[in-house]
Amino acid sequence: MVHMEKTRELVWSRSIESDDETYLLFLYREDFSAVFPHMIRYTLLLQDKNEIIAIFRTNNYEYSPTVPLDAESSAHRVAEEWAESLQKDPVAFLASRKMYLPPASTLLPSAVVVIQGSPRSDGNSSIMAQWVSDAAREAGKTVSVIFPDDLNIHHCIGCYRCFNTGTCTFDDDMGDVISAIQHSSLLVVCSPVYTNTVPGSLKILIDRCQAYQAAIVLVGRLKGPRGLILGVCGRRGSDNFRCLVPVLEAFMENVGIKVASHLLVDDVDESRDIASIQGLREEVRGKVFDLLEKR
Repeated sequence: MVHMEKTRELVWSRSIESDDETYLLFLYREDFSAVFPHMIRYTLLLQDKNEIIAIFRTNNYEYSPTVPLDAESSAHRVAEEWAESLQKDPVAFLASRKMYLPPASTLLPSAVVVIQGSPRSDGNSSIMAQWVSDAAREAGKTVSVIFPDDLNIHHCIGCYRCFNTGTCTFDDDMGDVISAIQHSSLLVVCSPVYTNTVPGSLKILIDRCQAYQAAIVLVGRLKGPRGLILGVCGRRGSDNFRCLVPVLEAFMENVGIKVASHLLVDDVDESRDIASIQGLREEVRGKVFDLLEKR
């Protein structure tokens, strides 16, 4: 996870007198190259004598090559529009610029969060998720299990607007998922191998965690949870996990989670039921206990 030293350069400012009130507009240029190559964000702030009233942000990763716009010209255009609107009708303009606050999470924080990535709610990944839950409760910890297939999660569209606000443009169940991860001390991902990688619903969840990465870059975080990867595949051989593990490791690294351990179970087509594999449940339990004790 890249931690960014915030550098901000004032590129434009204006003072506007209207209805016995003085408004100040400031446009800043911010270099986010430490996160993505050549990423530049522009932040427009409107404030009176006491507080910030409105914010507009845009970054150059938002604009596709075929779009005849860019972040810098868009930011200057909005700045000029705000200045003109404030001079004409400040009351109407300010009423239209109320800052949006995302809804609070409906989930209670849990020490252990388990993402059960398989579409099968009764399959081998779900069995391991249950073992993790049992071990966490045995250790006296609260636990939440997230099942992506049951959630309303829109796929990421790569708009990069999350790097403007720290939140996603889509208001769906992903906000609760990110909140749960943020407040956990241990994140466990249970996943089967689908065409050498993770199932589609889990990949959608992973991609949408870019908003979580953006929030960390923008506001920082003291310490993230530890990570445990539990994988299951039908065929024999560790090579079957050659894509799954890097995908899950990259996901955790992007949001500042240290991958502390793996447990990869292959050749499950032979046994069919991982509960029949001698000693496996105890091994999962031991890893959960070990990681919780290290916090």
